[in-house]
Amino acid sequence: MARARHGSYLFRRDGSTNWWIRLRVGNQRIEKSLRTSDRREAEILAAPMVAAHKAALLAARPRLEMTLYTLDPGEHIGLNGERVIATTRELIYLDVTGALIKTEPNGPAQRLVNMPMGAVITDEGTTRPLAELRRIGPIIDLAKLRREAAPIKNGDEGVLETYLKHANITGYFEREARTVWALFRSICDKPLKDADRDDGRMLVAHFESRGLKSATIAKKVGWLTAACNLAIKEGRLKFNPFASIVPGRNDGVRRLPLSDADMRLVKRNLDKLSDFDQTLFRFLAATGMRLSEAFEIDGEIKERGVRYVIVGKKTEQSLRRVPLPACVLQYLPKVIKGRLFVTEHLDPPDMASKRLGKFLDDIGITDPRKVVHSLRHRAQDRLRAAECPEDIRWAILGHEERTVAAGYGEGFAVPVLKKWIDKIGF
Repeated sequence: MARARHGSYLFRRDGSTNWWIRLRVGNQRIEKSLRTSDRREAEILAAPMVAAHKAALLAARPRLEMTLYTLDPGEHIGLNGERVIATTRELIYLDVTGALIKTEPNGPAQRLVNMPMGAVITDEGTTRPLAELRRIGPIIDLAKLRREAAPIKNGDEGVLETYLKHANITGYFEREARTVWALFRSICDKPLKDADRDDGRMLVAHFESRGLKSATIAKKVGWLTAACNLAIKEGRLKFNPFASIVPGRNDGVRRLPLSDADMRLVKRNLDKLSDFDQTLFRFLAATGMRLSEAFEIDGEIKERGVRYVIVGKKTEQSLRRVPLPACVLQYLPKVIKGRLFVTEHLDPPDMASKRLGKFLDDIGITDPRKVVHSLRHRAQDRLRAAECPEDIRWAILGHEERTVAAGYGEGFAVPVLKKWIDKIGF
């Protein structure tokens, strides 16, 4: 029989000096010994489990959640049967004849998730008696969900706004950062100055409950980590609740480079891509750039007659000068002025990744370890096979993580880099 309860989660069993944790999910009860008689140590050991439990409960209940888009890019059917063409910037409504009805912005927006089967949505102005609605199904109070999802007015919004402006974060990345921030505020009702790592871990647990890999979670949480780091430097915060909260689970898929046989298959089928995607694929293959870096290019510079671009602006270890390889020059503008890879609707990198990934699948490259990012691994292998010195390889490709060697090669002349980058080829 349990005795000497402490709070709503910790308790002691009769005849035992150890503290236990009890968590309840629906009709299921989970009890686990923390193997310590020290209450403070028990609270520390229980904190991550409690945070994960709360995050799982939150992820399972109906709520309004911030999303990047009101509708995911693609074609949809509207509430009245009209066609809705969703791009990354707008929603285009068409009637059955294809005539334009209206256009409106596409997100960021709030979306109702986890709707129970047969649920009835109520809002202000509902006149039907609740007893009648309960006979139909579970009641979702939309007005209450809106109040719960409303931003907390405690001055914390300035932390994110200052960072976005300071780091010049715009477009897709800005929308992602704002969405992650709004999600955290819906999970944690504390001011940032009172938040601790367990509050940050609730955000991680939420992403894990949605099946996201640790690298993806780290990328999303990284926006909030960077914003708080800047706030600490400027004296607005004293502690970063997002620092080092994403565990390294080694759960990512190990990517393989595209082989020579794969590249021959690509070349035979390249005309199945649009002109835009053909150029993008050639460029990624010949430079080894990350897809997001190609979309950063907004002009070119020359050094001793060699054309180059600057990419990798997000992190210190990836910032670098990349010469334009000879094998792609004929497909590029004579002079790059402004964005190099931009479409009518400013496609973000993930949209291009889906198109190019589908292309690889369609032509028979179906190994899940071979994706668009495999072009970067191929470039690394090609440079290594050409006996390119390691410091020059990293000067061309950029570092994945911050290391002592990350500063090597910063002074290499662009013509030197050009000689080696042409070894990659297409």
